Amino acid sequence: MLQNLNISNYALIERSNIEFDEGMSVITGETGAGKSIMLGALGLLLGGRADVQVLQNKEQKCIVEATFDIEKYGLESIFADEDVDYDNQTIIRREILPNGKSRAFVNDQPVNVSFLKQLGVKLIDIHSQHQNLLLSDDSFHLNIVDTVADSAKELAEYRVIYKDYTSLLAQEKSMVEDNERMQRDLDYLQFQLNELTELKLVADEDVELEKEQERLANAEDIRVQLSESIGLLEGADMAVIPSLKQLYSLIGKIDRFLPQDTNACQRIESARIDIEDLLRTFTSSLEALDVDPQRLEYVDSRLNSIYALEKKHRVESVNELIALRDDLAKRVGLITNFDEQLEELRGAIAEKRVELQKVADILSDKRQSVFTQIREYVEAHLHDMGMKNAVFTIGHKRSDTFLNTGNDELRFLFAANLGGTPTDISKVASGGEMSRVMLSIKSLLSKSKQLPTIIFDEIDTGVSGDVADKMGRIMTQMSENMQVIAITHLPQVAAKGNKHYQVYKEDTAEATISHIRMLSDEDRVVEIAKMLSGSHISDAAIQNAKELMGA
Repeated sequence: MLQNLNISNYALIERSNIEFDEGMSVITGETGAGKSIMLGALGLLLGGRADVQVLQNKEQKCIVEATFDIEKYGLESIFADEDVDYDNQTIIRREILPNGKSRAFVNDQPVNVSFLKQLGVKLIDIHSQHQNLLLSDDSFHLNIVDTVADSAKELAEYRVIYKDYTSLLAQEKSMVEDNERMQRDLDYLQFQLNELTELKLVADEDVELEKEQERLANAEDIRVQLSESIGLLEGADMAVIPSLKQLYSLIGKIDRFLPQDTNACQRIESARIDIEDLLRTFTSSLEALDVDPQRLEYVDSRLNSIYALEKKHRVESVNELIALRDDLAKRVGLITNFDEQLEELRGAIAEKRVELQKVADILSDKRQSVFTQIREYVEAHLHDMGMKNAVFTIGHKRSDTFLNTGNDELRFLFAANLGGTPTDISKVASGGEMSRVMLSIKSLLSKSKQLPTIIFDEIDTGVSGDVADKMGRIMTQMSENMQVIAITHLPQVAAKGNKHYQVYKEDTAEATISHIRMLSDEDRVVEIAKMLSGSHISDAAIQNAKELMGA
């Protein structure tokens, strides 16, 4: 429920603070006094577009702030999803800076405009004559029926299955399109796969082959160097190992005369053992050395084949070639096994379609169960508002295809005159008739939908007398379930309010300023009398105003 609206530096409003109560409040004022300005300011809080042109004083920022009592409406999850602090008394503020930038806050916490929009639709329904155009929108008709039928749970369940169903259909379409494209490329893909498969690649073999290639290419030089090294160690005139043995014998004779920590013989013996171990390694390596020109030729050839494929496919290793080969094998397998895979997918689609149809039937049955209730309620209110012969009904057929909302196609049908054939309401109803139909629907929704506040913006334009009085009574009935704020030119409606606000303009030396004030009971009588008789207020008008307020 809207409790307070504070506006500063917005259009003709310099500063205004309005307190609202439960029940029905009415706002009146001469044309151009600024009633629509208040709605524009409120629209900012609901996520409307910010425009620097609305600044009355271009050097100061505009601030619009409202307090809402949201304790009864279960909105905690919306706040939690956006990580915004929840409070039963929630304050929404919007600022427009002189540089054109805008800022939004909920409970003093910065938020984006999308959150304001999400929250706004849960708080206020601003209903204007323009909104009557919704009666031309099929989705609006469906939303009305779903709200009255309380079918949100069934619709949510349907949409989960529908999402899976459309995903499977998208997979089918993609699979068919991919297959058509891949069929054209199959020969080339198969050639590439055969080329890679025939090479029988082994992971990391390019690294090992490059090492082997280098070893084979230098085999003769390695043999020579190893042979000479072995000779130096044991076969030459001054070979290392015999020399170490001779050195050991010489030092052994004088070892006892050397310092005790020298350990000369031990160290000579250790060196000899290491050198002999090195000799065995050299000898073993020389014996294992493969000086094989044919093997080198094979390694060179295989590496050249690998390098050629790497260059062709723009990769840098055998492992990448193997990954490419496996991917090609998978793609070729998909093509060759396409019919089997498509049949399996279509089987899953058929199963999902059966499941979807079952839930769609449940949803449709629930919708159809309230058709009579909606028809009787709307017709009764239309008859009460002076349209004695009006007929309102819901045209319904089942669609051959599944939609995001089910497979029901609904249209509101209307006939104003006796004997008329109910036709699409947007094509046959006048503006005044559309207003009355819409008011009847909103009245019905007020009993079914938890919406804190509805604002009627001169939807009673084009009616008068007893019809205006009936519309006012309907708004009063709605205010038993929700807060109703009615902007009106009709005294019959204005007299029904629990609270009455007057919007008026005042000229100052610098500018024209718009004000809004709550009227006392005495001021209300004068205002309603003025609405009845014009600027010259007669005694009869005063008496009539009192009678309207007491009715």
